[in-house]
Amino acid sequence: MGSTASGKSGTWRNWGGNVTVRPAREVTPASVDELAAAVRQAAEDGLKVKAVGSGHSFTAIAATDGVSIRPQLLTGIRGIDRKAMTVTVEAGTPLKRLNVALAREGLSLTNMGDIMEQTVSGATSTGTHGTGRESASLAAQIKELELVIADGSVLTCSEKENPEVFAAARVGLGALGIVTAITFAVEPLFLLTAREEPMPLDRVLAEFDQLRAENEHFEFYWFPHTGNTNTKRNNRSAGPPQPVGQLAGWFEDEFLSNGVFHAAQLVGRAAPAVVPTIARISSTALSSRTYTDIPYKVFTSPRRVRFVEMEYAVPREALVDTLRELKAMVDRSDLRVNFPVEVRTAPADDIALSTASARDSAYVAVHMFRGTPYQAYFTAAERILTAHEGRPHWGKVHTRDADYFAQVYPRFGEFTALRDRLDPERLFQNDYLRRVLGQ
Repeated sequence: MGSTASGKSGTWRNWGGNVTVRPAREVTPASVDELAAAVRQAAEDGLKVKAVGSGHSFTAIAATDGVSIRPQLLTGIRGIDRKAMTVTVEAGTPLKRLNVALAREGLSLTNMGDIMEQTVSGATSTGTHGTGRESASLAAQIKELELVIADGSVLTCSEKENPEVFAAARVGLGALGIVTAITFAVEPLFLLTAREEPMPLDRVLAEFDQLRAENEHFEFYWFPHTGNTNTKRNNRSAGPPQPVGQLAGWFEDEFLSNGVFHAAQLVGRAAPAVVPTIARISSTALSSRTYTDIPYKVFTSPRRVRFVEMEYAVPREALVDTLRELKAMVDRSDLRVNFPVEVRTAPADDIALSTASARDSAYVAVHMFRGTPYQAYFTAAERILTAHEGRPHWGKVHTRDADYFAQVYPRFGEFTALRDRLDPERLFQNDYLRRVLGQ
């Protein structure tokens, strides 16, 4: 994908365009042995090592001025175990390739995020998630991980093997080692019926608990400067498949969501005063639609309009207050917010640094069109989100540090102690990890 596009002279840029870095060396290993050798060589040369995925993180989590490990050749399915109902994939495999390959085999992941450009290891290591009553994050669907650790050895971990590593490394931030393969739980391919429907924000907030409890996957988008939302409910269906027609699909997903939306963003960036008007028009232009298809075609959609994003997980019971405060803040400010706020949910999980670790969570994501100043909006939003003990997505913009994380993650110390053991010399360190995990 264009997201890994390296500029001239070895410059690496992320998808959002807000992180640029020049590594000393780039390595594209074709095997786990080659990767392990590259790690040992880097240690000998006194260079730090980071693996990069597709560059979909808005933080500098994958940035290094040392050795940058590229994933292009570590891709593909290693094996499908139909008895255990698992699939093992190489770490550099894009989610898109995994989804298509599984569907051909009559299989699917249970849940996924809303884009599939990322690599499986990049997505899981940063805690990427969808929305769900019983399932949400990709990392929570992992059954086994293989990683190359700082001494160049290959470690396999699961609930049975190295369970203390498994508890942390599923959302490992690249701090514990370099993931080389992931085994996910899969299930027989199923159908989802999606129901998209505009709804007033007041009603969504009043009925939020019910909407979440009654649907397997509930999410909504609120348009700042308006009282309008677009809701989406995905539930399993007996069929028959009724995909979005090609023309309608092109109109809604390509033209409205990417084409017109992009044009509106350009207008809003040039003339912020018209943003509230645009928001009212775009939020009322959406009509209801229902369609039934295989999971990845319902969960994911293309994102061609480039943006910068901040997302926090708040305790689920704090969501309604959080959103009301966010709306009041936007209404009384002179901010002009031209991007909807996305709200999703996740059940508690048992991964040390997962944003849903040990608490039922709701996610609030704020976005700004790339090239529009976002600091004032994000700072004001972050103040509200952190007041509710929010946990920022590891791959999205935030200003939190290790002291903050020690307060909002009960198992933070467990993670850092494991890191001390697996990477005492901090071979996998970079500026971002220094900030979020401490020295």
